[in-house]
Amino acid sequence: MQPNFNTSTWWLNSLNETLLYLETNTTGLNKEDAIIRLQKFGANLFLDRKKKPLWKQLLTRFRNPLILLLLFASGVSAFMGEISNFLIITVLVFFSVVLDFFQEHKAGKAADHLRQSVSVHTTVFRDGHTIDLPVAQIVPGDLVLLSAGDMVPADGRVLDAKDFFVKQAILTGETYPVEKHPGELNSDANDITEASNAVFMGTSVISGSAKVLVTNTGLNTAMGAIADKLTITPPPTSFEVGTEKFGILIMRMTILLVLFVLLVNAILLKPWLDSFLFAVALAVGLTPELLPMVISITLSRGAIMMAKKKVIVKQLSSIQNLGSMDTLCTDKTGTLTEAKIKLEKHVNLNGETNERVLELAYLNSFYETGLKSPLDEAILEHEEISVNDWVKIDEVPFDFERRRVSVLLDHSKTKKRILIVKGAPEEIIRLCTNYETEIEVVQSIDNTGLDKIRTTYKSLEKEGFRVLGIAWKEEGIEHQHAVVGDEAELTLSGFAAFLDPPKESAKFALSALSEIGVSVKIITGDSDLVTQHVCSELQIPIQGILTGKEVDVMDDSALKVHVESTNLFCRMNPSQKNRIILALKQRGHVVGYLGDGVNDAPSLHSADVGLSVDSAVDVAKEAADMILLDHDLHVLYDGVLEGRKTFGNIMKYIMMGTSSNFGNMFSMAGAALFLPFLPMLPTQILLNNFLYDLSEVPIPLDEVDQEELKVPRVMDIGFIRNFMLTIGPISSAFDFLTFYVMLNVLNANEALFQTGWFVESLCTQVLVIFIIRTRGNPIKSKPHGLLATVSLSIAAVGAFLPFTSIGSYLGLIPPPMKFYAILATMVVVYLIVVESVKRLFYYVHSKKTKLPRQGS
Repeated sequence: MQPNFNTSTWWLNSLNETLLYLETNTTGLNKEDAIIRLQKFGANLFLDRKKKPLWKQLLTRFRNPLILLLLFASGVSAFMGEISNFLIITVLVFFSVVLDFFQEHKAGKAADHLRQSVSVHTTVFRDGHTIDLPVAQIVPGDLVLLSAGDMVPADGRVLDAKDFFVKQAILTGETYPVEKHPGELNSDANDITEASNAVFMGTSVISGSAKVLVTNTGLNTAMGAIADKLTITPPPTSFEVGTEKFGILIMRMTILLVLFVLLVNAILLKPWLDSFLFAVALAVGLTPELLPMVISITLSRGAIMMAKKKVIVKQLSSIQNLGSMDTLCTDKTGTLTEAKIKLEKHVNLNGETNERVLELAYLNSFYETGLKSPLDEAILEHEEISVNDWVKIDEVPFDFERRRVSVLLDHSKTKKRILIVKGAPEEIIRLCTNYETEIEVVQSIDNTGLDKIRTTYKSLEKEGFRVLGIAWKEEGIEHQHAVVGDEAELTLSGFAAFLDPPKESAKFALSALSEIGVSVKIITGDSDLVTQHVCSELQIPIQGILTGKEVDVMDDSALKVHVESTNLFCRMNPSQKNRIILALKQRGHVVGYLGDGVNDAPSLHSADVGLSVDSAVDVAKEAADMILLDHDLHVLYDGVLEGRKTFGNIMKYIMMGTSSNFGNMFSMAGAALFLPFLPMLPTQILLNNFLYDLSEVPIPLDEVDQEELKVPRVMDIGFIRNFMLTIGPISSAFDFLTFYVMLNVLNANEALFQTGWFVESLCTQVLVIFIIRTRGNPIKSKPHGLLATVSLSIAAVGAFLPFTSIGSYLGLIPPPMKFYAILATMVVVYLIVVESVKRLFYYVHSKKTKLPRQGS
């Protein structure tokens, strides 16, 4: 490669120098060359996502403090000659870690597969023809074709362009799109903002088309060079906050119990090794160490189930956010309407059909090179309009601040030059000084004329029409390059009126979402009159209306107040949409945003869960967390229910694990006060805990009660703590009852005592799953078959284990049959008591809080 090539400001090099440096030409690469370059330069990714080797991923699991503590304890056991303890602890630790690793690895592969199905593609020249490739496979030297709505896949040199405008605010902070064109630059253009012949990875194409020579990919791009600065970690979701608080709660309880046990055993002068191992086992018993595995299995299964329901999950964590969503923000077009827009009227300012209005609108849409909107497509269906005598000179592309697009044309016969402007009525009217009364009869706009103009287009909007203003200008444009400043002193010709019929299915979907606690707020660029008409057709109650202009004059505090009581936000630009999303989040709502356009990307990123559709532009799909394969609210409704099932099953594990574990570990700590021996050997505690965790592995497959799906829920750590402190002591009470039976009824020695409590503890922990897994009647709420089979099998294993050689090796001895009769009675009474207290707990909790989405 050329040694004198300037790699930092590569856009200043000549095209020949660039081609020589990249060892390519303007016809593109062949397949073999592309494969070699992909191996050399690596995948074209914004961030380096190279995965560690599997063995390194497995080793990182052992950095868990509890795992290290257990391994240290096993080492001490080996050093002291306790080989059995060493083997059992080591085997259980390794089995737990490997099982956790295997399940998360499997979940990750499922997520990667789903993510690849919605990966962003781009059009590339390979072997002399164009093909679609994932962006990750682009290499330096490739030729890519870009058009409106595309995301720029890599840094590159523009070889050919036609009205090519790019939004690069993410990189430079520039508010408006900038035009890119081929050519050489002066040597002083050494800043990205001056690189008019170059495009950069991560920016988006607003209008036009171009052929681009890729110069840099991945971490070598301008975006990659400042990736650390650009990669702003979003605020933690409600689920992430909840799990962090949950971890802190468990850590505090663990430290408290361990220190208590160590202190008591030290005072009682018990062997320090046994005391240490017992305390460590106690810590393990209290910790739901399989929680990461359960979450991974549950989320990955949820992603697969949602894929079957036409929802592709890009980020596994977003499943829970979708289930917790209580506010959905969406555009009107395509979601509430059929998105089958038809040009119904083209009228002058008297409301009369006018062919000149149609001709001007058609010419504007025909020669516009930006992303064609459904309105443009409706206009272009009128193919009877001839464009043969017109030649395009330039255009000023659409942007969401101006809300209009202009094209500059020449008439080949008359040599007349005309600027045709099409856009939002109020924006067009503001720029007009004249209006047409008849063809080529122009009159200045006075107050009477302005009232007439507004009456005409407002009456159209009240009838449900989407309206565009059509204006023109013939004088004062002699230059060859149209600019925003030319859009002044225009003549208003009339209005184009479109009808997008409401989607019949949306009425039922909105009702269904409302029934499960999801309120829908409409955020649209359309007018308030049109939006109100659609709401009326769909029987959507209007709580309040805000326009973009009203939002602009509000500070963030005022906006936070208004968003709560408003469900229609009209004439909104992208920045205003984003402010509304952030204001709702600050009010404590879990917000979803459904969008498919370039202007939706900021809101998709800011929402708790960004939702797009498979037909969306690349920028929107890249920003979204989930992709709907069908632009229908019914699909979203199904996705919300699946998200709630996922969250419900995660909460089952947390609530069962914490309440049962806390009760048993509290009993162990209490028993250390009066027993002359350990109530259970460390290896027995570990095995007991392992068998209990094994019984809960099928939880991700379990069904969730319909009552649990009716309202959105977030992880409430206070609710979990209160449940643990309510149900846990019941377990402890029956444990102490077991102690009494073993010592005073069966006159148990140390081995029999430990055996009896091992069996009782395991049976009560496992069987109480059927009580705690549902808020309702456990007889009516049937568990998944595998969960029931595994749980009952584990309880049977625990009862039978003392009669085996393995049990003997672990220090267990066969109890008398009298013990099993007493055990059966105690288990039945225990389950009845837990069910009664559970119902009382939920009753009191429902009275204390008016927030139905709190709890599990």
